[in-house]
Amino acid sequence: MSGTLILDCEGLSALVRRTPELTEWLAAAEAEDIRVVTSSVTLAEARDPRTNQARFDYAVSRVNIIPSSEAIARHASKLLAAAGLHGHKYALDAIVAATALTSPAPVTVLTSDPEDLVMLCGRGVRVAKV
Repeated sequence: MSGTLILDCEGLSALVRRTPELTEWLAAAEAEDIRVVTSSVTLAEARDPRTNQARFDYAVSRVNIIPSSEAIARHASKLLAAAGLHGHKYALDAIVAATALTSPAPVTVLTSDPEDLVMLCGRGVRVAKV
């Protein structure tokens, strides 16, 4: 494997909706042997009740699910403190950031909130808007 592509809530939602942009990202990742992942907490965050369950499950089956462990949660907590952010609003972004920072480099995170993830990830992770 040569790096990691991480889907946050919007990235996973775009995959479920089969947007052309996400289809291109996945094709490029596959061509470059880049591992595509999402955090286990993102599954709950991205779940839209208007989406057919089978469609959601199929999209999820195309990515690797990284469990949110105690170590990731503690890392996320430290990232929040360092950025001066409150967990109530930024907890899920912090979990994604901690997942990104512990994934094989180079790492790209696809998100609709690039500013938040840049604050949490710093320069060690590429953050791209979807």
